[in-house]
Amino acid sequence: MNDQASSTVTLHKNLIGGRDVPASDGAVLDVLSPADGQLFARIPSGTAEDIDAAVKAARAAFEGAWSKLTATERGRLLIKLAAAVEADADHLAALESRDNGKPLRQSRADVTALARYFEYYGTAADKLHGEVIPYLNTHFIGVERVPHGVTGHIIPWNYPMQIFGRSVGAALAGGNATVVKPAEDASLTILRIGALAREVGFPDGALNIVTGLGRTAGAALTAHPGIDFISFTGSPETGTMVQTAAAKNHVGVTLELGGKSAQVVFDDADLERALPSLVNAIIQNGGQTCSAGSRLLIQRGIFKDVVDAVAERFRTLRAGHPEREPDLGPMVNQAQQRRVEKYLERAKNEGLTVAAAGGIASDAPSGGYYVAPTFFAPVAHESVLSQEEVFGPVLVATPFDDEAEAIRLANGTAYGLAAGVWTRDAMRSTRVGRAMRVGQVFVNCYGAGGGVELPFGGFGRSGHGREKGFEGLVEFTTTRTLVIAHG
Repeated sequence: MNDQASSTVTLHKNLIGGRDVPASDGAVLDVLSPADGQLFARIPSGTAEDIDAAVKAARAAFEGAWSKLTATERGRLLIKLAAAVEADADHLAALESRDNGKPLRQSRADVTALARYFEYYGTAADKLHGEVIPYLNTHFIGVERVPHGVTGHIIPWNYPMQIFGRSVGAALAGGNATVVKPAEDASLTILRIGALAREVGFPDGALNIVTGLGRTAGAALTAHPGIDFISFTGSPETGTMVQTAAAKNHVGVTLELGGKSAQVVFDDADLERALPSLVNAIIQNGGQTCSAGSRLLIQRGIFKDVVDAVAERFRTLRAGHPEREPDLGPMVNQAQQRRVEKYLERAKNEGLTVAAAGGIASDAPSGGYYVAPTFFAPVAHESVLSQEEVFGPVLVATPFDDEAEAIRLANGTAYGLAAGVWTRDAMRSTRVGRAMRVGQVFVNCYGAGGGVELPFGGFGRSGHGREKGFEGLVEFTTTRTLVIAHG
């Protein structure tokens, strides 16, 4: 544990059963600012005992006060929480930027999205209807949507507020009681949301938050026999472990994992419209986005022109302190910084051509985890940089000749999360869009995950199940069939 403690270091606690409590053994984890590497907070290093206490508190709420609320009453609480988030927006945004490293404007956008998730699921809570099935004239068959029970949520560090909103918001709207394990690198806004939920009147135990390491608190949550359903967002490798642990308890899992998303630029594309999205889709959140547009597939006739235009923009980009509103902030931690740097070194060893690189702002603190955005072109489809998720501000460009090759290249990785298609040809956009084996396709735009209303998830190594939108609410429920013989 870091010994740089001072009076400015804030000690946070877990939320279990409506109470703020330390880890069962008193252990803590240091929270370092990605901008300068300085210690500014500590969080509990949660244990299996803490997870067990949280699951028991959630079960008591699910069987007690929480289950006694109507769907409309649950929805009203979520709407109140949305209002509380909006009132606390400046605090939440500043906290996220300090904890995660993203520029303040992006943190503010995440706060807005968080409130919108709570609004959306709050108003949808009593719209989750069942159905009646025609059967025998002597029987009534009703199918109702019911909560799983106690749901576990493992939240990543790249978009903690947004992913909390889309998974925990949906689970609460569906009537589940929840246990949340945020990433140890970005827990502070999640703990703050827990405090706001308590303030607006959520029953004790409906929402529980345990911070800590994935290998201890996270593993204990996914393996706990008292968990009825799990939502995980993170790496494919960890997703495999989560699903394996859940399978031992015969528990369902929603997995949103990595991506290697392509943006396909045809020779009739509106380049003036496309260029901002081609660049922003890889530098948003420093490229630490599962749906980042990390591959450009460009039709050969315009390849040089597009590469030159993207390169011109890349040269102006700067990574810097999040409070100074740079193009991108630091990587979330030193390990992530080194991971990206290793990929850049591999690219150099492969002999890949750097089409352009941005820089690090001159006033960026020396202890921060900064990486300059880098654009490689041309890059072979088989290259490591074209196939593996870097999770940093690294963009590659590959030429293609025709529509069939574009589709083959776009679908030619183990991932399938998102894709962009840029063309003025409406028929082509439909053909190509429908040929993409991904969860979301954007035509003449790129939403990096899209709006609150749009179902989100992937194929292949990008995971399975869907969150966001009404489909996300359905995911956090199951069906019960009631058969009544009435003569």
